[in-house]
Amino acid sequence: MFGKRGNDQSARLETAVLPSSVPTPALSAEPRSAPDVLMDTGPRAGQPRQQAPVPTPPAVGGARRRPARTQSYYDTKGQIFSALIDTIDLSQLARLDTESAREEIRDIVNDIITIKNVVMSISEQEELLEDICNDVLGYGPLEPLLARDDIADIMVNGAGQTFIEVAGKTIESEVRFRDNAQLLSICQRIVSQVGRRVDESSPICDARLPDGSRVNVIAPPLALDGPALTIRKFKKDKLTLEQLVKFGAISPEGATLLQIIGRVRCNVVISGGTGSGKTTLLNCLPRYIDLDERVITCEDTAELQLQQPHVVRLETRPPNIEGEGEITMRDLVKNCLRMRPERIIVGEVRGPEVFDLLQAMNTGHDGSMGTIHANTPRECLSRMESMIAMGRVSLPAKTVREIMSGSVDVIIQAARLRDGSRRITHVTEVVGMEGDVIITQDLMRYEIEGEDAAGRLIGRHVSTGIVKPHFWDRARYYNEERRLAAALDQMEKLSN
Repeated sequence: MFGKRGNDQSARLETAVLPSSVPTPALSAEPRSAPDVLMDTGPRAGQPRQQAPVPTPPAVGGARRRPARTQSYYDTKGQIFSALIDTIDLSQLARLDTESAREEIRDIVNDIITIKNVVMSISEQEELLEDICNDVLGYGPLEPLLARDDIADIMVNGAGQTFIEVAGKTIESEVRFRDNAQLLSICQRIVSQVGRRVDESSPICDARLPDGSRVNVIAPPLALDGPALTIRKFKKDKLTLEQLVKFGAISPEGATLLQIIGRVRCNVVISGGTGSGKTTLLNCLPRYIDLDERVITCEDTAELQLQQPHVVRLETRPPNIEGEGEITMRDLVKNCLRMRPERIIVGEVRGPEVFDLLQAMNTGHDGSMGTIHANTPRECLSRMESMIAMGRVSLPAKTVREIMSGSVDVIIQAARLRDGSRRITHVTEVVGMEGDVIITQDLMRYEIEGEDAAGRLIGRHVSTGIVKPHFWDRARYYNEERRLAAALDQMEKLSN
């Protein structure tokens, strides 16, 4: 299995036997040659460096930052990695579980360091070991970022530039890739795990990591400066409404209001811009669905992680290389109506499928939910009307608005403010129609009052004085009218 060496010190490498186990998703069962492995060894021989080491950004939230890499580090790493490839059989390594494979690589690299008499400090050796394990088993330079739970987004703009979002602020990371070929190889490894591909013929791809984090890749020739990789990370501990209250995203009374809205089967549309927390909120609300209800989710890339026992998760499928076999969101929404759903949750409404969702909401599937990109509740309704028109539905505008007003009960508006904080800015009820206009009323809104010395916005959630919402009878049917009245009364008192 291992290549032979004449040195007596390599006897353990020659005779080591790797136990059989289940292959890890990140490894192929076939042997890899050295150029195929995701390795950041610095500049290749005869080629100039693509990017000089950049100054290390300041630490955020107490996270440890690595110093900028030196040419000496890359040279040493390249030599040790080449020796590792000559020594180990990656097809055998693929049969190990991740931890066993990582330990095996570390043991072999330590022996190589001893054989080659490489002089380095303990901290440098640990960093080198970790980097090589990440290159062989994981996603190379991305692994340290994926391991941090304080990062919300990772944005790679070609091999030489990586940005991260921490605490609502975007900063440049020290992470770099060897070249664009290595970055594209990592992108291909990620998307292949969910049966998708990214190359010149299919340069745009959505995928997900094993933990549910959302991935978007756009490759050359569409991306001019090298592959652009964007990862929306999911926190290991899923947020709840109680935690959103702690973060100030909503008031305790507002959280109670949202709990009741989810409990009494109101049809909900969550509206907001990119990165405003729509998916987070959509993960929170279903916690208040009765455990005996059948929930079906439809998503482009599976992100929702509901805790109910009876959940069916559906995901769209892109066309194959011949341009056939595509399953769209509209196909999923239409099909799930035949699956006896009690609630339908659409991860993100982008097009004509909004009409099918509204039809479902209006025909016995109360309590359905979806998200949409819009900046205000009124804009949300306008966008829905535009999306229906995209599907070439030949209905008068007034009829379309009547369908919308009869289907949607509540619009929850989320926003990312200029200081990076995320707030639920409106809880808006759709009341009905007056002439050709859809009538709405705000139950609660967020008012900005100023900012503190650090530039953080100061504001509060206030009541609009509505005593009996339009869904009051629904709340009474579910024995929630007392909680609803108490929450609205408390909001009114705090607003005065």
